[in-house]
Formats: sequence, structure tokens, C-alpha cells
Amino acid sequence: MKVEKKIISNLTKCYSVAPLLYEGKRHFLVAAEKVDRCLLFDLDGNQEDVIWTEPGGVMSMVQVPGSNGQFLATHKFYSPNDSKEAKIVIVTPISKGNWEVRTLVDLPHVHRFDIVNRNGINYLIACTLKSGHEYKDDWSMPGKVYAAILPDDLSGFNENNQLKLDVIKEHMLKNHGYYRVREDGVDTSIVSSNNGVFQFVPPERSGGEWKVCQLLDTPASDAVLVDMDQDGRKELIVLSPFHGDKISIYKQSDGAFHKIYEYPKSAEFTHAIYGGILCGKPAVVIGHRQAERNLMVFTYDEQSMEYQVQVIDEDCGPANVHHFCSEGKDVIVSTNREIDEVAMYTLQAD
Repeated sequence: MKVEKKIISNLTKCYSVAPLLYEGKRHFLVAAEKVDRCLLFDLDGNQEDVIWTEPGGVMSMVQVPGSNGQFLATHKFYSPNDSKEAKIVIVTPISKGNWEVRTLVDLPHVHRFDIVNRNGINYLIACTLKSGHEYKDDWSMPGKVYAAILPDDLSGFNENNQLKLDVIKEHMLKNHGYYRVREDGVDTSIVSSNNGVFQFVPPERSGGEWKVCQLLDTPASDAVLVDMDQDGRKELIVLSPFHGDKISIYKQSDGAFHKIYEYPKSAEFTHAIYGGILCGKPAVVIGHRQAERNLMVFTYDEQSMEYQVQVIDEDCGPANVHHFCSEGKDVIVSTNREIDEVAMYTLQAD
């Protein structure tokens, strides 16, 4: 692939990146892990607005379906050791430079969350990295996965009237990874923890039960399902263990996933991940935050029948990535946290 890089911002400890449809146009958001800003960009990488200047601590941002620029975001998750005051907030555009921020729910240690839809019902699914701690690097209280039906009207929620969440899975040690994967027309959630990789399927109807299936019992930091070899069965691409250095690909046979590939190099502090179509073929983009700190694209070569990797940037330390297509070109936005850089990579097939 041919790669063209464009630096669009310098944001201290930039971390979260997400799409946003606002005023009829596609945009994307970038927010900081520490106390810093949340910024709004157009698809050319031009900054259009400052959503807030603080408090930061943003792990996830997701647009409220059908809204004009309204989105949910985590606040005050500054690190695994400084996340007791973490919450999910509702962010609503009022005018340029004026975005209302209200509490949806206080949820200590909330790291990833999403809004998934099934049969016209929107569900909030939220994952806590842990459930508490008494001292630095205390992992004695595993995280959980919570869920709730998300009402169409969020105007009534605030600090004094919060959304009630139900626990749908407990005992999730180092509950870090999340990726939405659509299967058989249904949004599903791939959740990764020290207990393995799980797939959560929302209820068929209001009041129904979530289906939880364990895909892998290997400790994992992040994972995604992509049919890379296009044989009709999705591979499971796994970053392991928690903030670890291994990148592996698993294939399902006999009702279980078996490892068929492992990246031969150490990729210390694996973190950023995107899985989907890139330049017309299935691909996975992965970034890691220590040592070489590369941003890489993994694909499958049908002629050699081997997985291939291309390094598209070096020494950048990506935290998260977001993919979109614009004017016939594929773009990856990467929050290169370790060098405080927000970058856009335009990729074209050779």
C-alpha cells in the first residue's frame, strides 16, 4: 500500500477517536486520556470546534444513533490507577464552541462502552477495567460488563437522575478490550479480558437476556473478528496478554479457535486495533505503544496463502485508530499518544 501521512494536531496524551455525524456532514472526534481537550475535525483533518477543554480521561466516544452530533463519552478515566471517578456523559451540541455535558451514569473504572442495536432497540453496553482498588496496580477486584436499554430521549438524565445499569457478566479480570462486530445482521460486542475473549449478543426483544459466548480462554487485551482469507469464516485476531506484546490470528475448526499465525516480532504494549476492509481487501490495523511503537497493516496474500504485514509508520506509539473512506480513498486516523500527535494516513493499493 502507498501511504501518505498528514499531522493534523498535537494533543497531549491523545487517546480516543470516533466518528460523528453533525449538521449533515461526517466528522471525527479526538479526545485526550489526561486533562486536556476534545476536538472536532472534518474529514480533511481541519479542526472545526473544541468540544471541551477538560476534564479529559476519555477512553470511548460513541454517537447517539439518529442524533445530530449528540454523543456519549467516558470522563475521568486517567489510568488504571486513577479511574475511581470515571463516568459516562452525554454531550449535546448547542452552538459552535458550546457543547452541553451532562452525566448519564457514574461508573467507576469504566473503560470501554458502546451502543448496539437489535430489532430497533438501542442497548448501552459498558465494560469496567476493574471494580475497585486499594493501592497502585491492585487487580484484586475484577471488572464487569453492564448493560441497559438506552432511551431515545436522553434529556432527562443528569447527575441526580442517572441511567440504571444491570450487570450481565462478572469476574472479568483486566477487562480491557472492546470491538463491535456485526454478524448475521446483528450488532455484537467482542470483549477481551484476562479471562479470554467473549462475544456478547444483545437480546432479541426488550426484557430478554444477553447471550454471552466465550471464543477463547487465552488472556487478551483486544480482539476483532475479520474474514481475512475470505473463506467465509472469520479469523479472530488477538492482542495479548493485557497491554502485551503478542499479535496472533486464530481460525475456528471443530467448534473452537486455534492459533494459525503469530507475528514473529515482539510488539510491546499492543493497543490500537481496526478490523475491516482497507483498500478493497480485508485487513487489520494494529499499533503498539512501546519499543518500536509501530503502526502496521496485516493482510492475507491469496497466492502465497500467508499473512503479511506492512509497517505504515514507525516510532509513533498509537493508542487508537479510526478508519473511514472519503473521496474514494481509505483514511486511518491514529491517536499517536506517545508523541502527542494526531495523524491521518491516506492509503492506496499499489
